Amino acid sequence: MVDDIKKTLWAAADKLRANMDAAEYKHLVLGLIFLKYISDTFSGRQAELLKRFADPVDEYHFPNASTEDLATELEDRDYYTAANIFWVPEAARWEALRAAAKQPDIGKRIDDALTAIETENPKLKGILDKRYGRSQLPDGKLGELVDLISTIGFGDDASIARDILGQVYEYFLGQFASAEGKKGGQFYTPASIVKTLVAVLAPHKGQVYDPCCGSGGMFVQSEKFIAAHGGRMGDVSIYGQESNPTTWRLAAMNLAIRGIDFNLGKEPADTFTRNQHPDLRADFILANPPFNISDWWHGSLEGDPRWAYGDPPQGNANYAWLQHMQHHLKPSGRAGIVLANGSMSSGQNNEGVIRAAMVDADVVEVMVALPGQLFFNTQIPACLWFLAKQKKRKGEVLFIDARKLGHMVSRVQKALSDEDIARIADTVAAWRGEATDGTTVTEYQDVPGFCRSVPLAKIAQHGHVLTPGRYVGAEAVEDDDEAFAEKMERLTTQLGEQMAKGAELDALIRQKLGGLGYEF
Repeated sequence: MVDDIKKTLWAAADKLRANMDAAEYKHLVLGLIFLKYISDTFSGRQAELLKRFADPVDEYHFPNASTEDLATELEDRDYYTAANIFWVPEAARWEALRAAAKQPDIGKRIDDALTAIETENPKLKGILDKRYGRSQLPDGKLGELVDLISTIGFGDDASIARDILGQVYEYFLGQFASAEGKKGGQFYTPASIVKTLVAVLAPHKGQVYDPCCGSGGMFVQSEKFIAAHGGRMGDVSIYGQESNPTTWRLAAMNLAIRGIDFNLGKEPADTFTRNQHPDLRADFILANPPFNISDWWHGSLEGDPRWAYGDPPQGNANYAWLQHMQHHLKPSGRAGIVLANGSMSSGQNNEGVIRAAMVDADVVEVMVALPGQLFFNTQIPACLWFLAKQKKRKGEVLFIDARKLGHMVSRVQKALSDEDIARIADTVAAWRGEATDGTTVTEYQDVPGFCRSVPLAKIAQHGHVLTPGRYVGAEAVEDDDEAFAEKMERLTTQLGEQMAKGAELDALIRQKLGGLGYEF
């Protein structure tokens, strides 16, 4: 049901885009979905209050109230702030905008509504993108978009409306990342990669941090994980940072739609030079930093306390990200980071020295090689680094080669299935000696071609290279019992038939081209 709604909405919204660039259009659509969410939750609270005013046993009971009395009472903002619901001024409510959807000044009305909501709700200050009055959409298209988004909501139950709007928002983020290609992928990590990080880290309570949070996908998956395992979202506090101002806003809206309390810093800012959470020591860090950034360095970073294992090279930020995250972990904390494969083996510009120091300090816990084609924006193969300050299994690193997992979800993109993710997470849990289902602990075993636990001395013998394929060995191949001589005869015959067929096709191509006057 919800999947059909998402696809139908996307198809309709994409059609309205006309010739507008997806990167620009994204903010118009996602901003309207957010505005609809705020208005829906406000209306849901109003409906709930009316029921409570009429209930003789409720503490909010309002006996003998006239229609005017009730209307006045419903405008008392304390009822909304007490329930952690954004206060929406009357002119900014969705029905007022929907009624004016066909007016030529609908863009300015939406901007005014967003300004009024920001003024009334300090938490949203600077987050809402007021660009509707100057949008480049053809006449009437913005009103049609308002009508389309009016179809999302579904009933008075605020929690259901919130969930559906949250799913639509997340789905649209993914679709825009796909439509924008390379540019869109910068702020969006495909869900199957995020799910893998979350499943291995298993964030359940404490502080969750992402120093390059993009549109907030790591936090959303963390929330889903906690809910699926019987916890409450209130058990974790969310900390993030993002340097791109528009992406920073997307993340804030993405979290607010789900009712997740968050701290994304005072402003969008560079994590290395303007760290918004310098004193934070987190229980869980999940991150997908941009790969191999070359222009990250600033003179102020010389001798920074974060570089505990060596100065990162000025031409590549990979080892700056790794050390930044290790620095921000609590003593019992764990981090999961997506990086380019080169980070596992590079020896240039001090990277090999830093990696050796991290391995020898026993802070590298698990390394996972991922299949190719998982990302929207790059064909660079990627891996997952899992770091910990206090490992469950000291003196060893678990290597998992997951390159053969995954399935194609489009002509150009692959995804890990839930079964693939569970296999990786269960392997790590067994290796750590932790229960995945809350009761039983599975005994860990090396699986040739897939996983192996390797002592640090062995890794040192390999020059501290952390590529899983170097350690997990070859997959066990079943012997098919066919005698070698018979197999060679069968394969040679097969090859002869294929070569004869190839010669026939060559002759046919020559003939056809000759008929067109092209001899060769």
